[in-house]
Amino acid sequence: MDAQGVHIETHPREGEPVFSAGRPDPCTLVLFGATGDLAERKLFPALFELARSGLLPDDFAIVAFSRSKLEDASFREHVKEGLQKFARTQPVDEATWKRFAESIETASGGYDDPEAFQRLGQKLQDIAKRHKTGGNQLYYMATPASTFPQIIKSLADADLLKREEHPGQKPWHRLIIEKPFGHDLQSAKKLNQELGAVLDEKQIFRIDHYLGKETVQNILVFRFANAIFEPLWNRQHIDHVEITAAEAIGVEGRGGFYDETGVIRDMVQNHLLQVLALCAMEPPVSFGAEDIRDEKTKVFRALRPVEGEEVAQHVVVGQYQGYQDEKGVKKGSRTPTYVAMKMNIDSWRWQGVPFYLRAGKNLKKRLTEVSIHFKSVPLGLFSGGGASCQRLQPNVLTLRIQPHEGIALSFESKIPGEDVNIGGVTMDMDYAESFKKPVPEAYERLLLDCMRGNATLFARQDSVEQAWGYITPILQALETEAGGTVHTYAKGSKGPDAADALPAKNGRRWSTL
Repeated sequence: MDAQGVHIETHPREGEPVFSAGRPDPCTLVLFGATGDLAERKLFPALFELARSGLLPDDFAIVAFSRSKLEDASFREHVKEGLQKFARTQPVDEATWKRFAESIETASGGYDDPEAFQRLGQKLQDIAKRHKTGGNQLYYMATPASTFPQIIKSLADADLLKREEHPGQKPWHRLIIEKPFGHDLQSAKKLNQELGAVLDEKQIFRIDHYLGKETVQNILVFRFANAIFEPLWNRQHIDHVEITAAEAIGVEGRGGFYDETGVIRDMVQNHLLQVLALCAMEPPVSFGAEDIRDEKTKVFRALRPVEGEEVAQHVVVGQYQGYQDEKGVKKGSRTPTYVAMKMNIDSWRWQGVPFYLRAGKNLKKRLTEVSIHFKSVPLGLFSGGGASCQRLQPNVLTLRIQPHEGIALSFESKIPGEDVNIGGVTMDMDYAESFKKPVPEAYERLLLDCMRGNATLFARQDSVEQAWGYITPILQALETEAGGTVHTYAKGSKGPDAADALPAKNGRRWSTL
């Protein structure tokens, strides 16, 4: 029930899952960067939740690899302390923990140390015998992007990566890479070449945690499983699309990293373009991974280029007040912490429909959502019915990605009474409330899909390079005055006022924040 009293009833149906391939094969997960923040906050809690739910294979092991010396017992205690703070289900189930702890072992050494990787290989052989994993290996690089090439080289030199010559090859070797997938188009191509030299594309899983969120996954189901929406999902009925990813926090002590990255590399090139592609793609031939990724790549190919002096007309960037005082940030930095963009997709479906994207730090609230704004009714039938009838609002479909995942649809309705007065109403579906079950964390789904070999929710080489091909000219222009002014905005605000001009040029306005 929402604030305006509109109730949505859901009728969950049990059946064969569309994307599932059952429990994954026995395997060993080698986690590089095992002592880092990502491992503590996200990866170990996700793995533990999969273990608690009975979704991990019975024969499973984790090798925590770190450059610092680790001991099995002390590291297991470190993992448990992290679970007590960050696990989705509390308190930590002791029976599950006992089984999970027994699967964790450690290894250490430099990423450029051949002997360390020889020792890792010996450990993996021993684990394969003890845990009956069949030699299946999943390598997760939860490390800075600068270390990726060296880790890949060391694994290949130690003969720990085997190229897949045919589908279903056993034992299998897979590699998970955390974003960023390069710093620009040139570096992305170089990284892909290094990966392609040792692995087949089907073995490479470029992970973007946004694609593991329930609402993001549901975009496909919502569009293609409901007959009432797909006929309207085009330029004839949709006026514009708005995608917002707002954070209420700043750089949080990561000034040096962020100043080299900025909001466009951090959020737009990966997260928001992936969401845009799911919203804009054509129906795939099937729900198979390659068919879905083919259609997403076509969207990136259809993005209208924005280069040189055009950038200032289509992109507004800003920095929050005090950003240049953050530790590690260079004085005079032009690195944006906020961006608003107007994008166009030159395709039959979307010609003339602008896509407005926004992302930023230190904004008034944490919010990530997609708003589909439908066109206004063609005739003001109620123009004589009073002021409220003259201000009819177009219908808006909102897909909430965080913090409260769900879907909302706004429409106009007659207000009870003798006069014809019209008011806006919203139907609101909240995932957790509607289905009476907790919403899994994104990494739970993504790790499970990696072990299953399902690449649907992961970025493919060609789509990564297409996305960088669109973004890189914009970044190059923004590094100079050709990209326009870097506006300052107050912490806790909606961002720079100049961003309002992007939709206002065509008589539109931002609907959120």
